[in-house]
Amino acid sequence: MWGTIAGEVAASRNIDVRELNRLADKLEVSLPEEALQKGFVDGLLFEDQMDDVFAALGVESDKDGNYRFVTLGDYASQLPADLDFSSPQVAVVYASGSIVDGEGSGDTIGGNSLARRLADVREDEDVKAVVLRVDSPGGSALASDVIWREMELLKAEKPVVVSMGSYAASGGYYISCPADVIVADKMTLTGSIGVFGMYIDKIDALKNKLGITLDGVKSNTSAGMGTVEPLTPLERAATMRSVDKIYETFTNYVAEGRNLPIEKVLDIAGGRVWSGEDALGIGLIDTYGGLKTAIAIAVDKADLGEKYRVVEKVEQPSGLAAILSSLDVRVRAAVAGNVLPGVSADDYDRIREALGQQGIVMYSPYKVEIR
Repeated sequence: MWGTIAGEVAASRNIDVRELNRLADKLEVSLPEEALQKGFVDGLLFEDQMDDVFAALGVESDKDGNYRFVTLGDYASQLPADLDFSSPQVAVVYASGSIVDGEGSGDTIGGNSLARRLADVREDEDVKAVVLRVDSPGGSALASDVIWREMELLKAEKPVVVSMGSYAASGGYYISCPADVIVADKMTLTGSIGVFGMYIDKIDALKNKLGITLDGVKSNTSAGMGTVEPLTPLERAATMRSVDKIYETFTNYVAEGRNLPIEKVLDIAGGRVWSGEDALGIGLIDTYGGLKTAIAIAVDKADLGEKYRVVEKVEQPSGLAAILSSLDVRVRAAVAGNVLPGVSADDYDRIREALGQQGIVMYSPYKVEIR
């Protein structure tokens, strides 16, 4: 990953890569003034001073002197001022966050909700091609399979292109592999074709930290599997059978979707995580690029020429989902405001994510933070 970063920065800023590494080793670019001196940035301005930059570039503001900012989808589509809104559409659907069963929330991908959105664009006669923007480390095996099925149905009717963000791994790759074309950044983490079963053993923690013990009755030996006591050898064996079966399904889907021999898929699977740069050579993706590249490919595959418009398909939570989402925001606000002493926002996110990944999951255990 560092090789990719260093190479791209050196090329775009006209800095020799050996000099770039020397500067990094010696920490010679840690102040804004140093970044300017060494050519890493072109100027040092406050946010309000950017208005003068926009004006110099000929960008028009509104009557109050404010500039209009656009979403990633609008930027990628480069909508012309004289756009004909009757033009055929390229739909951009977002899949961001860990994959969970049901409806999901603002920062998770609900298996049911994303499948429903994909079904909507499939049934929309104005939509001629679809770009699915995936930024996910995976999650629930069941939810991933629900989404996969809808991707297969969509692909049978319209061109489907996947645009991978920072992560499209494990379940994130599972929902991507049916696409006609997969586009990723060189820094994307992808692959992680693997499955595991996880149950959080909370019994000792509750007893030792909070003085809470669990008890209960059950109709059969394994009726309370993984809830009130650790897994038994029998329960572990049953879980392993599920893991093996889902892994077999996963690898077969990849082989079918990517037109690869199953032996090749098994060679690059096993939970291995690949960078986008490596993924191209082993057949997991088709080309490098971002959302703009993916849209251009979708337009070409649908043979739309110059007459099209890009629309973002998003779903706002309603009813109970909206209430739960607002409650989650309040908890986050409490964490950020140190209302919950000793718990950071990052810790809260990790705990919440782990609690949501129990059972059989396709989830990448790797996360890379670029500093």
